Amino acid sequence: MQRCDLGGREQGPIWHRKPSPAARQGVIVNIIHSATGYHSKTIHFLNVTFDSSGDSLLAGDHQGNIYVFNLNGNRFNLVQRTMQACTALAFNLRRKTEFLVALADYSIKCFDTETKELVSWMRGHDSSVSSISVHGSGRYAITTSPDTAQLWDLDTFQRKRKLNVRRSVSIQKVFFLPLSNTILSCFKDNSVFAWEFDTLQCKYQLPTPVEGSVFLYKVFAITRDGRIFVAGGKSNHLHLWCLESKQLLRIIQMPTKVRAVRHLEFLPDSFDGGSNQVLGVLSQDNIMRFINIETCKLLFDIGSHEEGISTAAISPNGRYIASVMENGSLNLYSVQALTQEVNKPPPPLFKVVEDWSKCKLGANKLKVRVTSGRSERPWKSRGSKIQTRSLKPQVNTSLENKENELPGGLNKKRLQALLKGFGEYPAKYRMFVWRSLLQLPENHLAFSSLIDKGTHSAFVHIQNEYPIKSRKLLRVLQRTLSALAHWSAIFGETPYIPLLAFPFVKLFQNNQLICFEVVATVVVNFCQRWFEYFPNPPVNVLSMVENILAHHDKELLQHLIKCNVTSQVYAWPLLETLFSEVLTREEWLKVFDNIFSNHPSYFLMVVVAYVICSRAPLLHCNQTEDFEYFFHHRNNLDINVVIKEAYHLMESTPVDIHPQHMLDDFIPLTKGQYPVFNKYPKFIVDYQTQERERIRQDEIAYLRERQLVHELEAKAQERKVEDETWYRKQELLQEAEEQRRKMLLEEEEKLAEQRQRLAAVKRELKVKELQLLDAARRRFLKYQQDQRQMELKRLDDEIARKASVREQETAAAAQDVEVRQMELESQRQHFEQHLIKDQETVMQEMKGEIDTSRRKADLEDHLVQKLMEVDREEKQKARMWQEVTQKKAQLEAEQKAAAAADEHRKQFLEDEMNDALELAEKLQKEDGYFERLHDLKAGHAETGLGFQQVPKSGNVCLNDLSASESSSHGRRREELACKEWELMAEVRRLREKLTSRARTRHSATRFSATKWTP
Repeated sequence: MQRCDLGGREQGPIWHRKPSPAARQGVIVNIIHSATGYHSKTIHFLNVTFDSSGDSLLAGDHQGNIYVFNLNGNRFNLVQRTMQACTALAFNLRRKTEFLVALADYSIKCFDTETKELVSWMRGHDSSVSSISVHGSGRYAITTSPDTAQLWDLDTFQRKRKLNVRRSVSIQKVFFLPLSNTILSCFKDNSVFAWEFDTLQCKYQLPTPVEGSVFLYKVFAITRDGRIFVAGGKSNHLHLWCLESKQLLRIIQMPTKVRAVRHLEFLPDSFDGGSNQVLGVLSQDNIMRFINIETCKLLFDIGSHEEGISTAAISPNGRYIASVMENGSLNLYSVQALTQEVNKPPPPLFKVVEDWSKCKLGANKLKVRVTSGRSERPWKSRGSKIQTRSLKPQVNTSLENKENELPGGLNKKRLQALLKGFGEYPAKYRMFVWRSLLQLPENHLAFSSLIDKGTHSAFVHIQNEYPIKSRKLLRVLQRTLSALAHWSAIFGETPYIPLLAFPFVKLFQNNQLICFEVVATVVVNFCQRWFEYFPNPPVNVLSMVENILAHHDKELLQHLIKCNVTSQVYAWPLLETLFSEVLTREEWLKVFDNIFSNHPSYFLMVVVAYVICSRAPLLHCNQTEDFEYFFHHRNNLDINVVIKEAYHLMESTPVDIHPQHMLDDFIPLTKGQYPVFNKYPKFIVDYQTQERERIRQDEIAYLRERQLVHELEAKAQERKVEDETWYRKQELLQEAEEQRRKMLLEEEEKLAEQRQRLAAVKRELKVKELQLLDAARRRFLKYQQDQRQMELKRLDDEIARKASVREQETAAAAQDVEVRQMELESQRQHFEQHLIKDQETVMQEMKGEIDTSRRKADLEDHLVQKLMEVDREEKQKARMWQEVTQKKAQLEAEQKAAAAADEHRKQFLEDEMNDALELAEKLQKEDGYFERLHDLKAGHAETGLGFQQVPKSGNVCLNDLSASESSSHGRRREELACKEWELMAEVRRLREKLTSRARTRHSATRFSATKWTP
């Protein structure tokens, strides 16, 4: 797999040599965009799409950089910097150099890839645009956001229509169906509607899904012929709909590890006529699986848990798959290297996708051993007493214990006690304990810089030397070895480094940083002085092993020397492979639990212990091949005995030959940056590196020359074939020309005969035509005669009809005159009756008015009589009051003086005069009868009051009072009589006015009632 780093370049090649993707991996190139600065980082790609030809790729990152990748021309170009993240891309417009991009500010922009200029800027969305669908003609586009979908005219860049929905039901996706003028809209409530593009009328709606399916549709896909529609969501089920019959074809169930579907897309095929059969399903585990929707077989998959896929796009020609990875890079896959042929049995309605990887796991014994869990048995079989004693904390902490403190809150002494008690660490916590014992620094930046340098040239073809079935394991091994080689050049030249690193790669394949640091820590501490005699084996280390073996088992050493078996045969294979060839997984883990918990010299003691514990079978071996086979294969040996023997050797080995005094103590890797590793003969490594580079260059030159020779041979062969083809074509053309000439002569003869026949036929047709014309002329003359006769007959009938009509009209007119006379007579009688009724009505009205006036006169007379009665009553009261006053005057006359009586009489007379004058003025001012009557009553009341108030003034003479009283009463009677005559005169005048008004009104009414209306 090649890698292309865009960096700060605006254009350049995509790959540096012709891509040759692996058969299973299928990756052509991995494209990344790294930004250099104070903190180096990777700019993540967000969206990717292909053009209609499938040979150009458009990709946008989260900083707004838009790149065009020309896969045929092996070039990439930076076409635009929008300065904001893009949310959707479209590259299939009618003008092939233009493309649409939806931005984070909810707008859509159109750019030109050649001029790199802005063509148009479209606004109208209130939320992020999730997809852009372009019509097959390239003239229209639909942009979709959760709240609306808008239809755009790409010629004018104006919005034509807008689809609005309720807030509770948002839009999932709206897109054009291929090869039709239909728009399909999918909503959040699983409703799917099809609309006619021209009229925007709803054509149909898909029925609701089957009962029992409660998941909501999230992603959709359509075949190239627009017949099959697939929907998926937060479930491992896929619904296949037939848009022609509007029915659910089948439900496909993905494997159980698929819990949700994030993206769906069909894989085109040049020979299926648009009815695509292969569907790509991107699930929540970031793996895209390709299945056959007919057979429901899993064909292949791309991506992994470590290198997950975020989104993907498939080229219309079906040759490439472009995927945006979770780490922000862009992978380009070759479909030809991934596809496989699968049988197609007739499918049932409900199917389950079969995962072939499960079948393959059963045959892989290596994977089964790795996933076994035998290491947990000692925890269950041991007693709790040892656990309690070994984990019991010490009360007094010494300086030595402080030095044994490890990261993560662990203590090395306690771990060693736990290890001696159980023989191994718990499998659940082993990786954590190892990381604490080795004190890994976890330098992410330093490791990333090593990884970014790419694959080292020494390990490019490592799969040829070490064919590993697992692609992931091979990839991790290649990366780890390349990082080691970039860290120190010696590791790129050391042939046994893959054997040394492979056990740790297999164990830490899910965490490459930890894997690299564990291998580096093992090399720095447990492989001390290995590289001083490079490229030869470490003679100094092997001599240590031989000295220890000579001290503890001289007989075995003498036997090995007798058989010409050196330490390079019995010790070096164990060291360079780290016991991985002679131990099982559980045994190897148990051994390295003890190695990591002790001094680096313990590693050599384990090698010697393994040889000593194998002395019985070794003493029976005499051939060198037998010894080599023994130390390269597994043997029936109890690893617990070997570990105990190694501890015994650590304690019983003399100081002068003990490797603990020759090897340094454990030193962890430094934090931030890894330490410099240069403990090797640099000139030899440099020489080998130069030689390797020279050989590689010679090989490249040779391959280039061989390629050139092959190309020249191929061109010569093509030219030879072209020449032969040209000569053959010329011969065929000459033969064809002769045949064409013969055919032309034959055709000319046939044509002459046909012309003669045609002339004879024309003569016959002419004669027949003349005969037909004569017959037609005669028929026409006869027709004209018949027409004239019919016209005359029709005229006669018309004359007779008009005469009869005239007679009928005359009779009808006479009848109408008679009817009119009768109507006039009836109208006259009716008017006379109406006149009589009006006269009666007027007479009745006059009688009513006369009665009314009479009643009013009677009422007035009655009122006058009442007034006269009231006057008489007042007079009687006055007489009674006069008698009373006379009596009082007689009683009081004797008590009052004469002078006071005169004064009071004068004052009383003046008051009476004033009252009389005021009463006269009021009577003159009043007009109505009822008002005058009221004044008369008021005058009588005042007179009574005057008479009542007189005695209160003092002693009055009775003679004076009676004289004045009689004079006033005479005047009042005269005034009342005058007023009465005046009132009667006014009543007469009112009656005369009323009668005159009634006569004038009745006379006008009578005149109008008898008047004729026109």
